Amino acid sequence: MTAAAVICFEETRESFAKTRARQELHTYLDGWLDSVEAHMPDDTPSLQELTQAVFALRQELTGKITETLVAQRHGQVLHQRTRPCPHCQRLLSARPTPPRTVHTMVGEVSLSRPYFYCPQCQQGFAPLDDALQLSERRTQWDLQQAAARLAAEVPFATAQELFAQLTGLGLSDHTIHAVTGELSDELGVLEVSPTAADMAHRVAEMAAGKTWRPIMVLGIDGAYVPTRPEQAQGSVTGRRRMRAKRAGWQGEWKEAKGFRFYVVDKERIVHLLSWHQVQTDEEAAEALRQVKAAGLIPEDQVRLCVLGDGAKWIWNQVTTLFPTAVQILDYYHCREHVHKVGALQFIEDAVQAQEWVEATLARLFWGYVDWAIEGLQALPPKDPQAAEEIRKLIGFLRNNAERLHYRTARKGGYPIGSGGIEAANKGISHVRLKRSGAWWYREQANHMLALRCAIYNGTFERVFEAYKRRALQRHGRNPPLRIT
Repeated sequence: MTAAAVICFEETRESFAKTRARQELHTYLDGWLDSVEAHMPDDTPSLQELTQAVFALRQELTGKITETLVAQRHGQVLHQRTRPCPHCQRLLSARPTPPRTVHTMVGEVSLSRPYFYCPQCQQGFAPLDDALQLSERRTQWDLQQAAARLAAEVPFATAQELFAQLTGLGLSDHTIHAVTGELSDELGVLEVSPTAADMAHRVAEMAAGKTWRPIMVLGIDGAYVPTRPEQAQGSVTGRRRMRAKRAGWQGEWKEAKGFRFYVVDKERIVHLLSWHQVQTDEEAAEALRQVKAAGLIPEDQVRLCVLGDGAKWIWNQVTTLFPTAVQILDYYHCREHVHKVGALQFIEDAVQAQEWVEATLARLFWGYVDWAIEGLQALPPKDPQAAEEIRKLIGFLRNNAERLHYRTARKGGYPIGSGGIEAANKGISHVRLKRSGAWWYREQANHMLALRCAIYNGTFERVFEAYKRRALQRHGRNPPLRIT
């Protein structure tokens, strides 16, 4: 006699359901192909015409496939008829509800799922929504992530047009604006920064096979962005409750102060971390202190140097936070001051002005700061304006004398110009915020800057996952933690 086979009812039912679902999907595919053929312009379409026909109808197919996969993987939840209330444990019966249609990157997905309502707790819930980690919005997470990523690069109206053109999906600029605002709300420097392990790993890659420790540069600078005052908001009739008044307010250019850490590798730089916000000196210093306190900078693995202009707050904070770092005053910032004096002092003789500027810069480059100052003191001012600029330049050189040894810095491999932070200013701030006719509220400008810093730092996906987790927890859901 042969051993009797043990038949599990649940496994058998799932097997039959899977087979039936595949058969239904094959039947649907046949009908879908007929629809595609009906959209063909003639019997011999070009490749472009073929792809256009498939592209126009692809969402119907991919949406149907997704619905089939949901039915297969979550069959137990879909067929659930009773469930205890998660709050009072009262046994509840499923209520008939219309299907919920959600929008995804693969098209619309219709979900016919059981819904439970507890009259005692006055709360309702759908277990499938929790199992699928659905957003409360009709627009689901994949669409939200793609839309926010696009809106961080181009204006919202342009993002809407490009999104529809590239995906074939409609998404309003209002939704894109709302999702982007929620995603970037309350983002701080640590939320958008790489982890200490990531930073150390990048530095270790740069140091591999080299005798000297790599040079890490901290560049600090600001970029002006167009802002509008908060009182520009006002209540008007229309879909949006608050709109900006087009008259009665004056725009203002405010400085988005920021800093950037990067590693110098011969003729290129390797980005590590950037943070830019429309903020005060103290707020920028606090962000830098947070980076230091979090241990993100592997100071024992690098030769750290700081590049900045003559702002006192920069050097005060740097001396406190990174006392062993090499301090370098931006050469081109210093050069501007010297050129200004030369232009005012020798306004009638361009050749003499050029000779004096080059001689002064040569002294400064070789570290002869005292000689340069003596030359300025011996220079008879042409007029009161020239005298004032000479006085300012003397004070500027005295205050930064220890940061002007450019030749020594170059011999050590350190950069003397702030091109790295200027590039970050352009890539993070200017490209998105300095648009024709764009005037930003400070809060919204900082939201966009934080989002662009996350993209620049390579942490956008991590930021979005944190946003998704907060949204799910806000509605009583606890998605499993995924370590990336």
